[in-house]
Amino acid sequence: MKTLSVREMRAALPHLDEVVAAAGEIVITRRGRPLARVLPARVRGAMPTHADLRASMPRLKRRSETLIRADRDAK
Repeated sequence: MKTLSVREMRAALPHLDEVVAAAGEIVITRRGRPLARVLPARVRGAMPTHADLRASMPRLKRRSETLIRADRDAK
């Protein structure tokens, strides 16, 4: 964790990505009091494919048209 004042933060803006990568977390202070925290973004995993999402969904015991027909008949 690195602590920077507002003035130091403004000076570091052009290379902020390098500072965050090196320090991991930056606390910005104003008059010695913490004002904000800058954290590196989490790396997202690969987006699942449509087939992967389908495979992860639970299967219905009855077919959808049977469920829809039963719902309509109940009304």
